[in-house]
Amino acid sequence: MDLTSYVEKLRRDLAVAAEAGGEDARALADRLSAPLESAIRLVLLDALSAAADEITRDLAPGSVDLRLRGGEPGFVVTPAPAEPEARHGGADVAPPAPPSPDDGATSRINFRLPESLKIRIEEAAGREGLSVNAWLVRIASAALEPGSAPRTSASGGRHFTGWVS
Repeated sequence: MDLTSYVEKLRRDLAVAAEAGGEDARALADRLSAPLESAIRLVLLDALSAAADEITRDLAPGSVDLRLRGGEPGFVVTPAPAEPEARHGGADVAPPAPPSPDDGATSRINFRLPESLKIRIEEAAGREGLSVNAWLVRIASAALEPGSAPRTSASGGRHFTGWVS
């Protein structure tokens, strides 16, 4: 997505507004328009990022990611995969439900992890056809389901519950 046309439109609108202020205002608008270009681009990127977050909330567990290539934004849409229901002992077992869009606004967190773990997460997300963000949301949601998260016993050992297929 090329932001140049949007930046140029804003630059033209600023010039038109400056016309009403006379020659000094026009000269000031000309001097300000070039330095403001990077600020305008950042504001547009923030708006696009916020839009992608809102869309991702509505698509969960699918997602929309905003990525920059060569300074230009692009969108990567990852639809929610169609998952067949697992079977155990003749009973259908559905995968954990994705977070509800009514859970509130999305939040952004930053965390540091070893490069080797990051690579493994990217590979796992890729195998499932998901973005890293969508994969992490799904894993975190599943881990917080009652009975699915690892527990520590009194002896310090870890116990896991759930089905393996």
